[in-house]
Amino acid sequence: MMLEARAITIANRLDNVTTALKHGEITAICGPNGAGKSTLLAALAGLLDVDAGEVLLDRDPLAALAPRKRAQAIGYLPQSGQVAWDVSVASLVALGRLPHGDAGKFAIASALAATAMSDFAKRPVSTLSGGEKARALLARVLAGTPRWILADEPLAALDLSHQLTLLKVLRAQAENGVGVVLVVHDLAVAMNHADRVLVLDEGSVVDDAQPEEALDVATIARVWSVDARWLGDAGKRALVTGS
Repeated sequence: MMLEARAITIANRLDNVTTALKHGEITAICGPNGAGKSTLLAALAGLLDVDAGEVLLDRDPLAALAPRKRAQAIGYLPQSGQVAWDVSVASLVALGRLPHGDAGKFAIASALAATAMSDFAKRPVSTLSGGEKARALLARVLAGTPRWILADEPLAALDLSHQLTLLKVLRAQAENGVGVVLVVHDLAVAMNHADRVLVLDEGSVVDDAQPEEALDVATIARVWSVDARWLGDAGKRALVTGS
């Protein structure tokens, strides 16, 4: 089971990007601002038309999949995290079940528990902090029990403790066979928590490999124009910049 981009191009945004992502892995998409990370994620979710190439889900063209089937398979968490109506957290999370056409009470309860939002279920979304809202939106994705979770900078609004909690949740999803794809700016997070890293620069793939290889100091210098070195043991590495 794979989610593939085959030579996809979107004018001025992506250039001939090819990658094959696998179930059961956490893939981090990294790169400097304007590299095309969010564009690639949205294209993989089927939310953007491509000018050339195609996106495949389990070898079938994603564009040919009925919207409901696509929504059942792929859970997408955008960077903006806008909520149109001031509903309760439980009602927001329940929206994740719409593609399935059922209440999915167990899935909703499990999603709230996994994101530490059970105690917030009756709270209006408008009363949540930025980090709490981010967790509620992730719970909405989890409630849909997708085979793929595509999240655009899901850690950005979270404090350190909740970042680690979310990463544990996503790791558990991967261990259960879900494919997890994250846009990540923090290279240490990608190094320590991803199984694979896709590095983009100016809309093109620079590297696509395990973190130790994709984020070596030579790549960081070339793509981010930063002199850096890694300290610590595998899984606990810290990035130090400067001489």
